[in-house]
Amino acid sequence: MAKVILYPAIDLKDGQCVRLAQGDMDRATVFNDDPGAQAKSFADAGAGWIHVVDLNGAFAGKPVNAAAVEAIVSAVDVPVQLGGGIRDMAMVEHWLTGGIARIVLGTAAVKNPALVHDACAAFPGRVAVGIDARGGMVAVEGWAETSDITAVELAQRFEDAGVAAIVHTDIDRDGVLQGPNLEASAALADVVSIPVIVSGGVAALEDLAAIKTRAERSPGLAGVISGRALYDGRIDLAAALNLLAE
Repeated sequence: MAKVILYPAIDLKDGQCVRLAQGDMDRATVFNDDPGAQAKSFADAGAGWIHVVDLNGAFAGKPVNAAAVEAIVSAVDVPVQLGGGIRDMAMVEHWLTGGIARIVLGTAAVKNPALVHDACAAFPGRVAVGIDARGGMVAVEGWAETSDITAVELAQRFEDAGVAAIVHTDIDRDGVLQGPNLEASAALADVVSIPVIVSGGVAALEDLAAIKTRAERSPGLAGVISGRALYDGRIDLAAALNLLAE
């Protein structure tokens, strides 16, 4: 049985590690003003990956927290997955040749699907698609706009593109510690062959246990992202990693 990978999350706003509630930049809580040190603490606890989002970049459509991202990459030896503001091939190449292991294309997947195909061809196995859904419909531009395409439809468009993973976020659950929308993520994993990473709402070890159990029936569930619960101590990272490794 494939193991579910835990991705501790570092969301960057104005150079600091923050968590938003439901994607609202005005509802940001600062947890650490040293992103490199935060990444190192996750790696030292045993994390095998780190998930990073440039929140300002997602809204601006271009990287804004590059210095913080570079500090994270320099601080750890584990692979880093990065999303937010990556909208063209030049930025894809910049990050994937500059120390980032995998990039996440979100808005670009909706508005410029050719970029996903081109990036996958140029960097096999190193491109993920971020599908952020509100009420099942995909949201873009830092979640400021809701499109007219469903999460499942978008995922199926990239079935043959060579996408390494889909990061599926339920916006209504994100940052509010009410548990992930596991049914929606599992439904997605059941209809595409691309591995799905669950994101948004993870609040306790019980949530991780539920994802692990569901992955036995929905083997496409390959990972889970956790942010706020790790920062505020609701989930102990070492215990979480042990639970998923059992």
